[in-house]
Amino acid sequence: MHRWILSHALIPLAIHHAYVSYMGKLMGPISTFFVYTTSTLLTMFDGAHLFRNLAYSYGVLDGDKCQRDDVPGCGVRTLFDSFFLSTISRIMLIFLSYPIDETPASMNLVWLPIEISLYGIIYDFWFYWYHRLLHEVDGLWQYHRTHHLTKHPNVLLTTYFSLEEGVFSTLACPFLSWSSLKFMGLPMGLSEWWICNSYITFTEFAGHSGVRVYGSSPSPLTWLLRHFDAEIIIEDHDLHHRNGWRKSGNYGKHTRLWDRIFGTCYARIECLERNIDYSNQVNLPLISIPFRSHFVSTKLVKNDWPKRGRAQVDPDGTE
Repeated sequence: MHRWILSHALIPLAIHHAYVSYMGKLMGPISTFFVYTTSTLLTMFDGAHLFRNLAYSYGVLDGDKCQRDDVPGCGVRTLFDSFFLSTISRIMLIFLSYPIDETPASMNLVWLPIEISLYGIIYDFWFYWYHRLLHEVDGLWQYHRTHHLTKHPNVLLTTYFSLEEGVFSTLACPFLSWSSLKFMGLPMGLSEWWICNSYITFTEFAGHSGVRVYGSSPSPLTWLLRHFDAEIIIEDHDLHHRNGWRKSGNYGKHTRLWDRIFGTCYARIECLERNIDYSNQVNLPLISIPFRSHFVSTKLVKNDWPKRGRAQVDPDGTE
């Protein structure tokens, strides 16, 4: 997982460095915005195909009862708008962490593993309470309800949320996390922030993929979180969607640390220790985007999941 994340995250940094070295001048804000936005879009497309292919190969969680949900026909515009907002808002944060004299070569590699480790935990603190309040405060649930219309999400539904939720989740949480690390005295320049946020994005996609593998959120501290049963895996966020409505659990995105501390963890069902085959490792291809005339077909996502049963839908449209 680290290899996949870093190989994608380093592409715009390499382009940025090559521009500075070849042109002999700093890359301007507009050029920077274009390079990193394009990279974000391609990474998201590739990540969507990666987890879609893994679902075909290894099956999906709760697959003996239900298929993965499709993008609803009336929600295509909402999905497009939220995907666009998610992409652009993440790049807007570049301007917060982009000193005019900074280049990728100035990145402090000694601090980078510490920043990646702490960013995931601090990000999760802000996200945990924001996410929990969306569920438990009457006036806020209306903004999160859209995202919970799916009980068995697929990777395309990662960014399926209302405009109001999208603004906070893609702007406020990263900004608060970046500010917290800056307050602690860590460098957190453009390059460091870009790599840290790439880890968060990967975990978001994994958590909504429903792939039936024991896949934990990548972090240099995963081994320590696992020791305290506080690491997050794909099944954890899947259970949040499956069981959660107004009151829920597994509110964390990158860890279960805060869920563990505040007592909101769900017990796992399929990814129990006795069910895990550690000898059967999953290798992630570096590139999954197919070189053909289409990228993602929502019709295929709906109809081609490994079939282990069909969802039972009652007349009011809920499972």
